[in-house]
This record gives sequence, C-alpha cells and structure tokens, in this order.
Amino acid sequence: MSFELSSLDGAPRLLFEIALRPMQGTRFQPTGFPGLGAATFQTASGTSLLVESAQSMANRLEAVCWDESEQNLKAELSGLSHVRIMRQEKFLSDTVLEAHRINSPYLLAGKDKSFFGKLAGELGTLEQGPIDRKLLASVLLKYDVGSLLHGAFLAKKELAGGRLRLARALSAFIEADGVRTAASGGVKNDHINPSGVTKDGFGNVPFARDEFTAERITLFANLDLAQIRGYGLGADVERMLVLLALYKLRSLIDGNLRLRTACDLKPVSPDPVALAPDGFQLPARAALVDALKAAISRCKAQMSVTVVNFEDDLKKARPEEGEPAEDAESASGS
Repeated sequence: MSFELSSLDGAPRLLFEIALRPMQGTRFQPTGFPGLGAATFQTASGTSLLVESAQSMANRLEAVCWDESEQNLKAELSGLSHVRIMRQEKFLSDTVLEAHRINSPYLLAGKDKSFFGKLAGELGTLEQGPIDRKLLASVLLKYDVGSLLHGAFLAKKELAGGRLRLARALSAFIEADGVRTAASGGVKNDHINPSGVTKDGFGNVPFARDEFTAERITLFANLDLAQIRGYGLGADVERMLVLLALYKLRSLIDGNLRLRTACDLKPVSPDPVALAPDGFQLPARAALVDALKAAISRCKAQMSVTVVNFEDDLKKARPEEGEPAEDAESASGS
C-alpha cells in the first residue's frame, strides 16, 4: 500500500513528546545506577527524574523487533540485515540483542576472524584520510541495519584506527517532572528461623523502598532525518529507515512499556502527534507493517543475514574488591 511521508520532506528532525502514566495507581520505579540510585535532577520547575535512559531505550526499541520464541527477527521484518552468532551449532546471540550491536566482542574479539576480515576488507579504503560516510553507511546497511538507527562505534584500531562511528539517528528517553518520593518498605520473612544469620540469607530482613509519583511522565523520541539523508544511500533506503524507526516507536508504545516490576506505563493518548513537524501523527502499527514490508523488499538486495561462530571459552572476570560485579543499569546500549 502507498504510505504518505511527504510531510517529513526537508524536516531536520521528527520529534515526539508522548505523555505516559502508570498502568495502575500513581507510583512507579525509575531506573537505578550504581553509587547513585535514582537519577533525580533540578529544573526551573522543581525536581525531575530520569525514568529510562537513552541507552536502555535503544535496547528496548531493538527488542520490539525480536521474536523470542523463534530467536530471530519477527517474520514481518524478514529481509532486514543482522548478524546471527552461533555457538556449538546453537543460537547464542544476534546484533539485534547485543548491547553494542555490530561492535559486539562476540563478533570482533573472538578467535574466528572471518567476520572481522569481511569488515576490514570492505572498509579498508578508510584507513587513511577522512571517513567516507557513505561507504561506512552502506557496509552497515549490508550487515546490520539497526546500526544506522541506533548508532555504531567500531572501536578497533585495525578498522580505520578506531575512527568508524555513527551517532544515534533514533534516540529516546523517559523523564518525569514534579516528582515526589513515595517511601515504603517491607520485611523478608523467615518463618523457620527469624533470628538467623542474615548475611547467609536466613532470618527476617527489613528493608526500605523508594518509589516516586510525578505530575508528568514523558517519553521523548527524536529521529534525525537529516542524518538519515546524509548517509547518501538513496530514497528507497531513507524511506525504509524512517518507516523502521516509526515501526519501532509504535510497537513500543502499543506493546510492553513495563520497564521494571514496579514501572508499568502506558500512553495517555493512543495516537501521539509529533511536536515537529507539527501535526504529523504516528501511524497505526498495521499500516506501518504493510509499508515497511514493501520498503524492505525494495532494499533487500543491499542487505544480508550473516552467521558467525563464536567458540571461545566464556571466561569470567574477577571484580576488584568493593567493585560491583554488574551494572545496575541493565541496558548499556551504544
């Protein structure tokens, strides 16, 4: 079907500010960071809060494209480029799932250098002089189209000295304004031995818990249309990338905005209208699926699905004393 995007012609950005509210009640749990906790900050209108970071939102926007039961892209997205990572003939991961996508160590730091060699061969002309942005974009289109929307940083000195990077064209984050702390708590009960040794997991353990209420919760989304045009990949690819970005955003707000156990959100309005260009309405998901399938078909010859094997030992790091073993901010996308 024909799908009208002419209102975006010439616009440098597509900007949405989508009002959200808790699915039930008024409290919600924001993301937390090691040594910091909830990320509150002061604005001219009072206390605000980072509910979900740009890194985490990038991963969530990738996740809406994934069929967990099939361990593959959703069938309606067949034809998009991505790299599948196999281990002992079983699925291990994919650039859609990897925090840094095509810069995943499972692709570039393993003993199997076949994929690394492909990238080095196709990007070899960029070793000296200014980066040919069109060449870089065309190689990313071929292997991992998500990198053209969510950014890429090929941080290997063997690849143009580690200079190959693209900023995010699609970015999003969630903030809350007019926030207040909703303090509560509880007890982990041990009905067998209430006075047991708590450091070993026994005994009753009281705990405090901070959630928040807010006057406003807003999902901010920014699609850099000028950056997409600047790739120089032609009108068909530009259209596909814009439709893919809209598909991701629509799928996210129509689907699962349960960010954490106690952070389940939904849009106030089911049909968000853009802040800029003024009046552009986020299309319905069914219409986007039909338009995106047609756009993928026109660009399919420029994309591939690549399979890479990772057979290295999975070594465990030893955290320094006092250093957390893992980051409390679960999503660390590039």
